[in-house]
Amino acid sequence: MANKTLKGEIFYPSDEVLASARVRDWEKIRSEAEHDLQGFWAKEAAELHWFAPWEKVLDDSKKPFYQWFTGGKTNIAYNCLDRHIKTAHRNKLALMWEGEKGEFQSFSYYALWRETCKFANVLRSLGVQKGDRVTLYMGRIPELVIGMLACARIGAVHSVVYGGFTVEALHERLEDSQSKVLIVADGAYQRGKTVPLKSIADDALQRAATVESVLVVKRTGEPVPMEPGRDMWLHELMNLPIANNQSSVEIVDAEDPLFLLYTSGTTGRPKAILHTHGGYMVGTYSTFKYVFDIQEEDRYWCAADPGWITGHSYIVYGPLLNGATSFMYEGAPTFPFPNRWWQMIERYGINILYTAPTAIRGLMRFGEAWPNRHDLSSLRLLGSVGEPINPEAWKWYHRVIGKGRCPIMDTWWQTETGMFMVTPAPAVPLKPGSGTRPFPGVEMDILNEDGKPVAANEEGYLVIKTPWPAMMRTIYNDPDRYVSQYWSKFPGYYLTGDSARRDEDGYYWIIGRVDDVIKVSGYRLGTAEIESALVSHPAVAEAAAIGLPHEIKGNAIHTYVILKAGIEKTEKLLEELRAHVSHEMGPIAKPEQITFVDSLPKTRSGKIMRRVLKARALGQEPKDIMTLED
Repeated sequence: MANKTLKGEIFYPSDEVLASARVRDWEKIRSEAEHDLQGFWAKEAAELHWFAPWEKVLDDSKKPFYQWFTGGKTNIAYNCLDRHIKTAHRNKLALMWEGEKGEFQSFSYYALWRETCKFANVLRSLGVQKGDRVTLYMGRIPELVIGMLACARIGAVHSVVYGGFTVEALHERLEDSQSKVLIVADGAYQRGKTVPLKSIADDALQRAATVESVLVVKRTGEPVPMEPGRDMWLHELMNLPIANNQSSVEIVDAEDPLFLLYTSGTTGRPKAILHTHGGYMVGTYSTFKYVFDIQEEDRYWCAADPGWITGHSYIVYGPLLNGATSFMYEGAPTFPFPNRWWQMIERYGINILYTAPTAIRGLMRFGEAWPNRHDLSSLRLLGSVGEPINPEAWKWYHRVIGKGRCPIMDTWWQTETGMFMVTPAPAVPLKPGSGTRPFPGVEMDILNEDGKPVAANEEGYLVIKTPWPAMMRTIYNDPDRYVSQYWSKFPGYYLTGDSARRDEDGYYWIIGRVDDVIKVSGYRLGTAEIESALVSHPAVAEAAAIGLPHEIKGNAIHTYVILKAGIEKTEKLLEELRAHVSHEMGPIAKPEQITFVDSLPKTRSGKIMRRVLKARALGQEPKDIMTLED
């Protein structure tokens, strides 16, 4: 790739980046993995601890129910903590945390191990055994990370429910997982207000028959009702002698379940994605190590929430498996002012920031003055996750936050994949808006409706051709749905549900969910492309596009636009924006209508819920809005 002339707007890694990169020849690693897929993953797995070696790297005898490292005995929590406290990492910072009110806590690897062991003993004292499900429901606080690790340590299966979900969503997940224990915070802080998590949990528990015990974490200190015999304060149990007993680690099979994580589809009930100890451990360890080129002194910040897969893989497991120092912040990016993130990067000397395009676009609205008043020189890498990043937002992030020095690791992956699938590494030339190419050991393609590979720059269905270690194993209690949803359209290939194109250089461009493609007069237009065109206008901070039925065109494009602070909403600007999209993408993409709005319906992980906009525009009641933020 280094000797090839790339087409388009290219950002090449600087000499400084190349000099410090752990891997300079990314193509060599990719080539090795391509020629020996199982050998590549076996080599990565060998860097971790196994109580007993695997007999087979990949077992595809029951495909699509693939198994990895079969016969191997391990434990992901042991690899995250115990493995490190026997080395020089014992006193290294594992987790740094800042609360919304400014409180600070830090845990060395030894301290995090000690707290995890105590928490594990508490769970065992409540009768939690290997295979039991435990639900965690709280904000971004250290106890959430410790609780997840404690479950993994004893072989229990954790199910983290995002702290912004309401009664019905929590109840549904408790019921589906048949959880034995619920761990809940008394409340959470959100933009200066308190979210009454315990009250929400109490309502959900009235209908959740399987929950025997509730552990309550004191966060806000506001009074909450405690049901005798069921509800217990975690801090009180952690101080009992039983918590300080020697805590043994449960030796588990590589294919034993590690966690359930619920993800919403565009239709139907949320589905519980099941991940296992061995393969997920290898996948998150390897991707984190290479993509963020993690170095001994790095302070890494993933600004997601542990309630989502990004938080599971790249706040908790990936960093700890690599012995990294991870930072976590409880609150919102703009509370109390739009410089909160930049202030913390300066204060703690953060080297790597990994966040969502939604957050970047939201911060762009406030202009450059806020970040420019802070010293961001500690940053050496930036990352993007969650949705395709508009080239305009990419360039702002690169120029204003990274000061033109920091490569952006634009990652595409899913709850189902468990790990990065399309991603660059620091030494790779970048194109704004493209995640470059698949991670080594991952083979992908783009197919048309007939299952044939499309030509360069043609759109199609993004599929994964070969199994990978961190892949979901099934949908919990619904294996038929797993097969029909992911493996049926193109037999033998995993269907991602996203559309994409691949350019002449082999770089992948994710367009969006297949159901987020608008067909206008026979042309397929990605909502992300239309939104990118709007956001490239200097007046626009954020945009959403939907297709609505049209007598002649089949569908017409309707868009919703949030303007940057201080920009006036005028008819002249509306026409200017319509003309701008037409200029950027061609007349076929010119929006039928543009509506100025002050906010957009989003999931709590920051993705725009276009189907909610569509339902409202059609005068319908939107379905399944449990993931809606507001």
